[in-house]
Amino acid sequence: MKFTKMQGLGNDYVYVNCFQEKIENPSEVAKYVSDRHFGIGSDGLIMINPSKVADFEMEMYNADGSRGEMCGNGIRCVAKYVYDYGLTDKTSISVETLGGIKYLDLTVKDGKVALVKVDMGRPELKPENIPIIAEGDRVVNEPIVVDQMEYRMTGVSMGNPHAVVYMDDVKGLDIEKIGPKFENHERFPKRINTEFARVIDRQTVEMRVWERGSGETLACGTGACAVAVSSILNGLTDHKVTIQLLGGDLQIEWDQEADRVYMTGPAATVFDGEIDISGIL
Repeated sequence: MKFTKMQGLGNDYVYVNCFQEKIENPSEVAKYVSDRHFGIGSDGLIMINPSKVADFEMEMYNADGSRGEMCGNGIRCVAKYVYDYGLTDKTSISVETLGGIKYLDLTVKDGKVALVKVDMGRPELKPENIPIIAEGDRVVNEPIVVDQMEYRMTGVSMGNPHAVVYMDDVKGLDIEKIGPKFENHERFPKRINTEFARVIDRQTVEMRVWERGSGETLACGTGACAVAVSSILNGLTDHKVTIQLLGGDLQIEWDQEADRVYMTGPAATVFDGEIDISGIL
């Protein structure tokens, strides 16, 4: 199987051009290639497929083999791949995901994509659609008890579920301990991605993320969008926010009049390769 390793702010995936390759068992392949000791090493597998409803389809799997609805950093890399590898010459494309069709604008420098702006769509705030078990029509600054401690969370779906929790110190957080307990909490029927955030000022928020199925990653595009939406809902920031992640910064804007979230950030190719997957059941 030919592949390309790519990363957006350190959120790395193995990308496969499924116009040319065929993967029979993507869940098992995802687990194999994601292993950083015995495989390639990544946060998951992303297959670039033909689509009947968009220019391309992004089919993504987490490192544990579970299917993911959407990945903001991943979709920027999809845009870079299809342009840089000649699958399209357009600088505005559409990509089908389980989280809906996303629309992307590509900034090209010296013949390669350097930045990608993604129309991430409308943030979903209804608890039953995220899903989060809660009363009322929104989960904003709502208490939740995790590991015998009370936190305040705000729930947002950006095609996949997020709970945003604010705290004074995210750098010192023992995320390996608390992350799995949020992820598998009974109030999250489909598990949850959890963003631990600290507001620096009205234009800047820092965050760390525990992604369901992958653990802590250096960046999460949908998570950054969820943090921006949450911060605006809680009156903590303006409508254009720089989100500081471990892997770098993303620019997020929530146009509340149009109810659209826009994410702008980089995408990079790491290397191309080929791996034998014939022995994977």
